[in-house]
Amino acid sequence: MVECEVPDEHPVLKGKFARHHMRTPSEMLMEEPYDWCRPLTDEECANQFLVTVDINMSFAAAANGLTVGLNEPTHLTGNPTFDAALPGSWLVDLSHVDLARVFGRTVDVSRLPSPFTPKDDRPTGPAWYATPTVVYAVQLGFDVAPIEAYVRTQTGRYLDRWYKRLRDAYIATMADMGVTTDLEGQEFLDAMARSKQVDPTMALLATAIKATAKGGIGKLRQRSRGQVPYYEEYSALKRETWRPDIRAAVLATQRVGLHRKLLRTAASAGLYPVTIGTDAIVHPSPGPSPLDVLPLTDEGKPVPGTFRLGISPGMVKHQGTQTVLWAEQQFEERGGVFNIANSIKTDQSAGEGE
Repeated sequence: MVECEVPDEHPVLKGKFARHHMRTPSEMLMEEPYDWCRPLTDEECANQFLVTVDINMSFAAAANGLTVGLNEPTHLTGNPTFDAALPGSWLVDLSHVDLARVFGRTVDVSRLPSPFTPKDDRPTGPAWYATPTVVYAVQLGFDVAPIEAYVRTQTGRYLDRWYKRLRDAYIATMADMGVTTDLEGQEFLDAMARSKQVDPTMALLATAIKATAKGGIGKLRQRSRGQVPYYEEYSALKRETWRPDIRAAVLATQRVGLHRKLLRTAASAGLYPVTIGTDAIVHPSPGPSPLDVLPLTDEGKPVPGTFRLGISPGMVKHQGTQTVLWAEQQFEERGGVFNIANSIKTDQSAGEGE
């Protein structure tokens, strides 16, 4: 048995020497965060800046309230009916999902990533998906017809207490650095810009809390880093906390939740990302601040369902700003478009940042 994203009960794991790179989408569960980019349009190149916002503790926020399985999995065969209440893995064909049919000309879906894959390669046939991904396809109005599934019938919000402790620790730490949950708009951006100069030790603590949240989810599918040959059993697989199905559900929830906000932002403001790196989203902007690009209502409040500046998990902060010219130079040097989301940092920023 080897570590991988396949449902841990799937027959492929019974093969003694099954290898990660040899598996097809129908043999493995591939729920990952976004690593996506696209070329800028001529209209977008007319903007001077690229502004990056980063979702606070995005994986922890996705874990909040998430229903996961608590008992052993049940293997369903014979084209089972999809049940959104059952956490698990579903083998289903989503290649028929065409978002252009849903939104027509209201949204240019060619400038948005697929909600079902991390790199925008549209599904071409049956593949394994965690329950939250299939739920999103249903919410978009598409029929789903699973071929088989591995689900757990006893469920609970296993990660809620873990999330709340980390959330409370992070918010309290940031408050000690002068960034509180009541700050909005420019006040929030100014407080974030000052925060790391307030107390470097507290800044390190905030970083450690965020790393604990991200690493805790990753630990659910801990892999061997060369300590164990692939043909030998990996000891981590015997731990009760080795739960790749929970990790997959968290990452699926994070990705489809991000896609939902991207859709609402595009529909309300005609604003599209050009690259996404996990939870860092880059938008073309006429100015260097997130306030120049994030959509607001006539009352000056964030449009419901879009990105909102703030310190709470799930809200966004300014990661950095660069110029469109800088991005074009990067693409020219590399010989093509690549993901620059996490290259746009505050210390390189052309504007006010975190």
